[in-house]
Amino acid sequence: MAEKNRAIHFSVEQEAVDTSVMASLNELLKRLPQISSLERDTLSLAVSLESFATPLAARPGTVVLLSGGTMDCARYHILAAEPWLTLMCHGTQVEVTVSKESFSFSMDPFEALSTLVSFFKISSPREVFSPVMSGLFGYLSYDLKDRIEDLPRTCSPRNLPDLFLVLPSVVVVHDKLNATTELFSPVLSPGADFSHISSFIEVHRKEILAAAHDNGGQKCNKMSNDNGATLFRGTGELREDYSIDSCGFTSNFTRKSYMAAVDRILSYIRAGDIYQVNLSQRYETGFQGNAYTLFRDLYHRNPAPFFAFINAGDHQIVSTSPERFIRRAGHRLETRPIKGTLPRGKNPEEDQALARELTGSTKDDAELSMIVDLMRNDLGRVARGGSVEVMAHKRLEPYDNVFHLVSDVTAVLDNHMDAVDVIRATFPGGSITGCPKIRAMEIIDELESVQRHVYTGSLGYISFHDTMDLSIAIRTATVANGRINYSVGGGIVFDSDPEKEYEETLHKGKTLMDILMSKGCSTTPEAPLSAWVNGEIIPQDLAKLDALSPGAQYGAGLFETLRVNRGEPCFLSEHIHRFNTSWQALFHTSPPDISWKTIIDNLVDLNGLGGTVAAVKIMAALGRGPLGAASGRRDFLAVFVRPYVHRLEASQQPGLRLISYPFGRQTPLADHKTLNYLFYDRAGEYARKHHGDEALILNTDGSVSETNTCALFALEGNTLYLPTSPHVLPGVTVQKAVSFMEKQGVDVKIKKLDVHGLCAMEHVCAANALMGIVPVISIDAHTFVPATDHCRRLNYWLDDA
Repeated sequence: MAEKNRAIHFSVEQEAVDTSVMASLNELLKRLPQISSLERDTLSLAVSLESFATPLAARPGTVVLLSGGTMDCARYHILAAEPWLTLMCHGTQVEVTVSKESFSFSMDPFEALSTLVSFFKISSPREVFSPVMSGLFGYLSYDLKDRIEDLPRTCSPRNLPDLFLVLPSVVVVHDKLNATTELFSPVLSPGADFSHISSFIEVHRKEILAAAHDNGGQKCNKMSNDNGATLFRGTGELREDYSIDSCGFTSNFTRKSYMAAVDRILSYIRAGDIYQVNLSQRYETGFQGNAYTLFRDLYHRNPAPFFAFINAGDHQIVSTSPERFIRRAGHRLETRPIKGTLPRGKNPEEDQALARELTGSTKDDAELSMIVDLMRNDLGRVARGGSVEVMAHKRLEPYDNVFHLVSDVTAVLDNHMDAVDVIRATFPGGSITGCPKIRAMEIIDELESVQRHVYTGSLGYISFHDTMDLSIAIRTATVANGRINYSVGGGIVFDSDPEKEYEETLHKGKTLMDILMSKGCSTTPEAPLSAWVNGEIIPQDLAKLDALSPGAQYGAGLFETLRVNRGEPCFLSEHIHRFNTSWQALFHTSPPDISWKTIIDNLVDLNGLGGTVAAVKIMAALGRGPLGAASGRRDFLAVFVRPYVHRLEASQQPGLRLISYPFGRQTPLADHKTLNYLFYDRAGEYARKHHGDEALILNTDGSVSETNTCALFALEGNTLYLPTSPHVLPGVTVQKAVSFMEKQGVDVKIKKLDVHGLCAMEHVCAANALMGIVPVISIDAHTFVPATDHCRRLNYWLDDA
């Protein structure tokens, strides 16, 4: 049930923005509404907030913050959903999305964050109902450190945002102490360009109210998605599960290499270069299923104060952190660094002994004391003079599987500082970097091979009414591209034992590892596909190309792709003839003397694809060394095979949509199927971004050549037109089709066609070795009647040829 809403009114605080730095963002802000007040509704839920959030968790931009346990920092559960503004950044490329319209700016991400927080800032109401009623929710990755300090960047990038924050339409806050649940939604000022946002917010506010009202939020409630469909919200009846690869996790460290890295840090410490460094290892495996179900399972297994789930669209964050980074309440600041970890005992006696061992550890005491001093100094940059205090030091906190040592440091924010100033001064947290912080981060970059991304960054919210609560993103997993990864680490000090440090990382990751490993794979995993590489049959994932070879550096190589129907390669001799001709033309030496059919037959049979349709790729790349028969150069030669599903079957479309690529092509390499394929790859990406399937490749004079993967021809009455082009790949499939149609009495003409001339034709068809002949149904805005019958007859003949 929901009580009648009550409006909370604010005065909008106008603050000056540095237009010399943020002129472009300022132009966007002039079009945006500000927050004039908040709607507040009291909800009565018959299910937990985590259950209530289940259908919303599937929607991009949803953030769920759960507070497990009974500590004072574990009072509120928070749900933020249905964002109408999103802030993301990659380096200094900042993207602001407003109601599905994106705007990009080249600027410092902290300046962008500060600008948005200032723009939407609202004065505090007389009565504070919640720690957050409106604000930005999401994550700040560890790699934002590079926007604060000038640090080396030598780790492998993750290609995920450095920052992801959303401004939600609805914020639901459950107060565990008072057993109350409040819904907050912003009321926007009128007159802005994006006036429809107010309607968007109100729709989702009413959706939440209706879902709460319907049977008190019990299992038969429904919420609608953006398409009007209903999403079941239950308490686990229709649980969507998850699983990982049966082979388990791999780490970027072995036990031996991790201990060697610890030894390297110890040598830095002995040399006086550093006092403490936080070192971590990263685990990864395949992941299938629902990340929010994993989040809920972890919460029930081992609740901690700062659980966080973030659906960032193409990736999800699952955090089980116990550590507060920074809390702001008006002018009051607090940080609670954690250092020192031991597992819980198997019985009360062992448990008490381990607790005494941790509290009596001189190593952990030294480690925590150093970080407390570091955090005191960081807070001192933005605090009033003399206000920084250590309220508690080396306090023992028990969790289900570990003990931690925690300290509480507080301060009073200086009047001239704001939330973003606090983040700049303290980020990333000292407990997960080391001391001195800058040198520690340099050493982390040296010893860890992959960017940390969200791990040891921060999760939570920055409100528009002078509150903030961010956790340290430890015990945190990222799900992206069918993979899950998480990192665990610990602080290395002078008397650290490398083996014990390695074991500590295992204790810290135990809950997440145990839950995921208990799942295994929901089905028997398929065996990896085998490939033929330089005379050996190996798993295709192990095929390697010499990075310094001409093949890798310059794309000096060739490939052929062909279809295999029920074990029979289609037009293999024609493909090999084209391959050999190109090899001689480009490299002026004899092509590889290989029995390609024997290899293909063996691979198709070995991979169990003899009774299906398969795709085969023959690939050859020049190795290092001079050209010539007696050079001793070893080239990369390989054959790969995979199952093939026809593109039109997969897309459920009657044909291909072509988008004209605006960059003309003029190169003799177009006559050959070379590994120098970047132009066509980018053209295909351009077409997909513009809602097409293939890019129409044009010559520099605007005439039509081909698409990024297909040859083209047009039909007009009884005439077939082939576009003429100075350089174009001689397509095997289209040549076969033309030959057949000539025998059927079709008049074949080669003609120079521009886009307008091609669109004037009755039908246009595309052809390649995998798809065969398929209709083109559109070119840019022009549509065609699909040549379905023509293509069907041609493919029937090609299959029998």
